[in-house]
Parts: sequence; C-alpha cells; structure tokens
Amino acid sequence: MICLIDTNILISAGLFPGGVASAALEKAFSPPHAAIVCDYSLDEMNRVIHAKFPEKVARMELFLYRLMFTVQLVETPIDALDIEGEVRDVNDRPILRAAINAKADILLTGDKDFTESSITDPKIMKPADFLREI
Repeated sequence: MICLIDTNILISAGLFPGGVASAALEKAFSPPHAAIVCDYSLDEMNRVIHAKFPEKVARMELFLYRLMFTVQLVETPIDALDIEGEVRDVNDRPILRAAINAKADILLTGDKDFTESSITDPKIMKPADFLREI
C-alpha cells in the first residue's frame, strides 16, 4: 500500500519521535507499505521549521537525512486537477495532486482541510486511524 506522507506528519514525527505521527510514519515505510513524500512537502516543511522552530533546524535536517533512506521522493505536478477544489486550503492542493499522480492508496495527514474533504481516492487517514485500521 502506497502512503503519501503530508507535511504536518513529517514535522510532527521529526519533532516528537515517540509520538503517534512518528509511529504512523514508521508503519508507512514498513512492508507491506511504501511511504512516499512529495518535493512540495519538503519545501513546505523547510519553510515551517525555519519560521516556527528555528532552534530545531539542525534536528529536522538530521531527521530528513535519515528519512530519505526509507521513503521515495516524488515530484509534485504543476497542472491542477478538478478534484482539488474539494480541498479548502489552496496550499494543500499540490499535495493531493502529488498523491494522485503517484497513485498513492493513502494520504497520511492530520490536516482538517484533507480529513474534512469528501475525497476518497486516495483514502485520507489520520495517523491514529492508520495505526488502528491498516
């Protein structure tokens, strides 16, 4: 099962290694699953960490370095898809686009703009639900 990991999961897993997001991320890159991350999320994560957690930059860079050995990096397509309108926040739409383009089965996120949408393919899952149901 291919799982695209959203930016907020990456940030939470990096900042709180013993937390639910970290456990879900670990499960996502363990067989039979395959974790993917889009380049847009990495850029977004970098911006957020520098703006909100500047004291954690070195820690997050190490987290990302290690992560890149276990996940596949996918490109975020430029062209918008009609279904993107289901996601309220226009800044989240490229992540959905990357998940669809990569044929992800699951978009792992804690973002309400995804979890409260009517999108069913890929399946939108919160970390706790992914740990419990998959």
